[in-house]
Amino acid sequence: MRVGLYPGTFDPITLGHSDIIRRAAGLVDRLVIGVAINRDKGPLFSLEERVVMIESECADLSAQTGVEIVPHPFENLLIDCARDVGASVIIRGLRAVADFEYEFQMVGMNRALDDSIETVFLMAEARHQAIASKLVKEIARLGGDVSKFVSPAVQKALIARLG
Repeated sequence: MRVGLYPGTFDPITLGHSDIIRRAAGLVDRLVIGVAINRDKGPLFSLEERVVMIESECADLSAQTGVEIVPHPFENLLIDCARDVGASVIIRGLRAVADFEYEFQMVGMNRALDDSIETVFLMAEARHQAIASKLVKEIARLGGDVSKFVSPAVQKALIARLG
């Protein structure tokens, strides 16, 4: 069984994330969504809320594809999380050149820690490439329309949280 790990903070999960998840599900038998516990980032949504959002957003895709898609909170090194869940591949989404520079360094370090785990980069569809959770939260915080960037359920959660 090929297990993939797609890590991030998912605060909140966006249509860009969902696009990467959909495409990654075609590459693996089981897809673990690593939900990073990053206290330094001060997430808008609690870990529990982010996990529920991911479960909700991925339920239909999992049923349609037959691929098990499960959230997995983690606070350790990414490579250790990959080992913990039995992942042979780490899936990373890229939006722009700036993402690549950071990810390039990360791959090098991860390969030095465990060269048996591969990293695969996926680009979101063009219409989703500019979406960043940080920007979505800022737009929502200032009363803007985020319906092009998140699902209706996530939009509702953002409005409920930010007013």
